[in-house]
Amino acid sequence: MEDLALHATSDHLDAPDRPGPDDLASYFHTGGTTGAPKLAAHTHGNEVTMAWSLAATSPLDEGATLLAGLPLFHVNALLVTGLAPLFRGQRTLWTGPLGYRDPNLYGVIWKLIEKYQVATMSGVPTVYSVLSQIPVDADLSSLRFAAVGASPLPSAVRHAFEQHTGVPLCEGYGLTEATCASARSLPGSIRAGSVGQRLPYQQIKAVADGRDLPAGQNGVLMISGPTVFPGYLRPGPGGRPVTEPAGKVIDGWLDTGDLGRVDTDGYVYLTGRAKDLIIRGGHNIDPSVIEDALLDHPDVTGASAVGRPDPHSGEVPIAYVTVRPGAGVDETDLCAWAAAGVPEPAAAPKDVHIVSELPVTAVGKPFKPTLREDALRRVLAGDLPEAVLDVTTADGWLTVIVQESADPASVEETLSRYAVTWAWRTAESEGAEQ
Repeated sequence: MEDLALHATSDHLDAPDRPGPDDLASYFHTGGTTGAPKLAAHTHGNEVTMAWSLAATSPLDEGATLLAGLPLFHVNALLVTGLAPLFRGQRTLWTGPLGYRDPNLYGVIWKLIEKYQVATMSGVPTVYSVLSQIPVDADLSSLRFAAVGASPLPSAVRHAFEQHTGVPLCEGYGLTEATCASARSLPGSIRAGSVGQRLPYQQIKAVADGRDLPAGQNGVLMISGPTVFPGYLRPGPGGRPVTEPAGKVIDGWLDTGDLGRVDTDGYVYLTGRAKDLIIRGGHNIDPSVIEDALLDHPDVTGASAVGRPDPHSGEVPIAYVTVRPGAGVDETDLCAWAAAGVPEPAAAPKDVHIVSELPVTAVGKPFKPTLREDALRRVLAGDLPEAVLDVTTADGWLTVIVQESADPASVEETLSRYAVTWAWRTAESEGAEQ
């Protein structure tokens, strides 16, 4: 492209061949909420279809203004607040390269919405959790609704934002591998607990054990249609990148890795991430039930539940929370609160840890691998208090770094109690693996 520009004439535009719908348009890193991000490829056909379907289902008129606060390397920023408005002649108010990550934005955001008559905005749940605590100092009557997605929306966050602003939160659902969005809800068609109905030309179903499930039954969500990506990027012959959908797209259906159901009216409900499930003695526990129980506490501002390795049950639920400044609640209180709020005794967290902040990805999605590492670190530090220096996880492997003086037999005996794939080493040498 640079060579074409260098040799271009000044009297006319000499453009290269127009790309086709199957040509690659862009690469996006996946959210990386359950592990290392991958590089997903999008075709021009993927992105044009997605932008058109978002525009076609928008309740906003031409000339409406959208607020864009997510970074431009995020598919939501490119499609929802970028390409889709172009189809309707709408405007986008860009908040700068940091967007919602700029703490200074929150002090003026309501005034920006009033000044530019913003009709809608798009963000992740953590953004709306913060906005629920920012005093409203402007007229928000132009704001028809706010879109939320990228991770499950806690009911406490929805309630707090809507009560604080009077603006309805409309959930959507999508993933990078399906270009951006696959379902959306809009004012007047919000159904409690649902992320909305599918977008045009996409199909969504729930499956289990290789079979399609009837409406209303929970399983792994699958998506098909023209927005399903061609695959993840990997090196090909001669070093040129190629796409590889194997293992993710099966007979045209994208395995989302999300658990959920589709009701008889086509509304989609999420019940968790397959990789996020806490499996206690063979019993599946959805971490969201623990998180919702904790978020109902008036002092809790954020919650994330994960499984902690356990020698008897495989893993047990624990939770990490943030609390409001000056809160007098302690971890014992929160454990008791959660136990009273979860739907079954097995879901009661064994421990609740108060932290200054919960880890998130660059685009604000909860990042649970960091919490799982911390849980492992706490367990092993208790089992081997004088030996463990650090714990890391990568690609399903647990690596434990121990003191040079640690007893190898004791380390291996301890690690063997847990149902994890582990390796250990001293700070300066290689160790054993199992």
